[in-house]
Amino acid sequence: MSSAASSHGDLNAPKAAMVIGALGVVFGDIGTSPLYALREAVHHLPEAERAGAVYGVLSLIFWALISVVSIKYATVVMRAHNQGEGGIFALLALSGLEHWKPKQKVPGAIIIVLIGAAMLCGEGVITPAISVLSATEGLEVIFPAAHDYVIPLCIVILVALFWVQRKGTHVIGSMFGPIMLVWFSTLGLLGLWRIWEAPQILGAINPWHGWQLLSTHPHAVVGILGGVVLAITGVEALYADMGHFGRKAILRAWYGIVLPGLVLNYFGQGAHVVAHPTDIGNPFLTLAPEGPLRIGLVLLSVVAAIIASQALISGTYSLIRQAIQLGYFPRLKVLHTNPEQRGQIYVPMVNFGLAVGSIATVLHFGSSSALAAAYGIAVTGTMAVTTFTLFFVATRTWKWATPLAAVMCLAFWTIDLGFFAANLPKFFEGGWVPLAFGAILLATMLTWKAGRVEIADKIYGHATQGLELSEIAKSSHIVRVPGSAVFMVASSTGTPLALLHHLKANKTLQKTVVLLTVATEEVPTHPDDERLTLEELGEGVWRAIGRYGYMESPDVADLCARIAAQGVPLKDNATTFYFNREMILTGGDAPMFAWQKAYYAFLSRNAQPVKDYYAVMPTQIIEIGMPVQL
Repeated sequence: MSSAASSHGDLNAPKAAMVIGALGVVFGDIGTSPLYALREAVHHLPEAERAGAVYGVLSLIFWALISVVSIKYATVVMRAHNQGEGGIFALLALSGLEHWKPKQKVPGAIIIVLIGAAMLCGEGVITPAISVLSATEGLEVIFPAAHDYVIPLCIVILVALFWVQRKGTHVIGSMFGPIMLVWFSTLGLLGLWRIWEAPQILGAINPWHGWQLLSTHPHAVVGILGGVVLAITGVEALYADMGHFGRKAILRAWYGIVLPGLVLNYFGQGAHVVAHPTDIGNPFLTLAPEGPLRIGLVLLSVVAAIIASQALISGTYSLIRQAIQLGYFPRLKVLHTNPEQRGQIYVPMVNFGLAVGSIATVLHFGSSSALAAAYGIAVTGTMAVTTFTLFFVATRTWKWATPLAAVMCLAFWTIDLGFFAANLPKFFEGGWVPLAFGAILLATMLTWKAGRVEIADKIYGHATQGLELSEIAKSSHIVRVPGSAVFMVASSTGTPLALLHHLKANKTLQKTVVLLTVATEEVPTHPDDERLTLEELGEGVWRAIGRYGYMESPDVADLCARIAAQGVPLKDNATTFYFNREMILTGGDAPMFAWQKAYYAFLSRNAQPVKDYYAVMPTQIIEIGMPVQL
């Protein structure tokens, strides 16, 4: 398992449509940061010093974009793709950390990674709320009477935004991408125009200006960095959404369109402040002169801010799907929306949860200024977790020398923790909101994984490993009847308890029996020519193992067709599929907290049934109850 070259779309030459699509899905969040980042950073300084501090703030923003986005993520982190797929779970799979056994506590390193994934999903609730709310509030600049309609309009837009998700990121990207291309072009042209007025602002590229600002204003360091970090809050989406569009398309969009547009616009804002030091109210809007151009800029920024929420919505789908396949989250329906790009998916239940959470957040906070305090703390925490996991990827997968990997990660971590510390004071002002959502997700992931490990141990433990079905099938007490049966089992060895219960109750067994195991491996996709392993056990009994990556959805019908193609008399419409139906009882000796056992029982009852997850015809299914005490 490595990030070696593969046939995945990440390593194919990116099409122009993929680059434009990435603009609309991946870069919306970071692309709308000029709306508020510079303003919020200088807001924490005395009013008389704000114009003079612009050089320092611009220097910090510029080097944050270069060091965090271009160097850390674009150059290093996005190299850690797992056959083209990104995200915190791709890092977990590559790091070699994801190995623990029943009766063992979850390793602390895995918990840290899960915290990062949970915080990013928590930020996925906040981002649509603040993006759409700030956008609708922007209409008040043109129509002051719209104040009373901001919240209702915001909710209507959120409902429409989440409703359109079912169309898939391919369709969404084709709609949003051209708009964001216009947006970034507008950012760059307006910035270039203002830089022409005060070209001396380009001196802010010197990092000394940033250092001097922080050293001479120690009382405002937290506020300044808290504003600067808003310029990079969408950076995790570049990595989480990598499977949707591919690394090359994202990098071309970043270096060719996004980065130039952002840098020119930030420096243009700074140039205007230098040229007009008394006009710092909203440095972004003042880029355009009053009149039709400013009205057009406001309307364009409204649309762009709405699109900004798409990056983390798509990223959350990818993270949850990976968590499901790796056994960290209950089974949910996952829909593939683009046959040409397997990473483009839609998860209805996740979409519904994000929609409800975002609308509730808008109703609770009521304004973007109040909600701003909740923004940033979770994503900067995820950035730190990414660096932590990257160290293990560098040393174990890339085979870097430990000192080299440590120096690189310590440099990244210094920046990450600096931004995280700057956002910590926001906790009691609203920063607890994404962390609360993240805590619920973390509890769900840890509980589900622990429960699944215990279930596997109890059902497929040592008691059944020595029983071979071929020997049982010879018994004179068992009647072999015509037909074929497929027993869906989690273990690739021994005899499943469900089959033993069937034999005990019915004393019959079909003439053709297949023990089918669907295994998920720590790679995004599994080679198709190695999909199926088939072994004949004798007496008409076969053992089959279908292997899938964590970015693939198992296809039982396809596996059965492959089995039949190898000579097994397995008739598609005449085969009966047997599934376990676990009935969870609490009060056992499982090393889980009492609340975890109760919560796992709740999750198990409400997860998508295995029979539905594998899309088997209901008329061909028999479920066998399996009481299990945790």
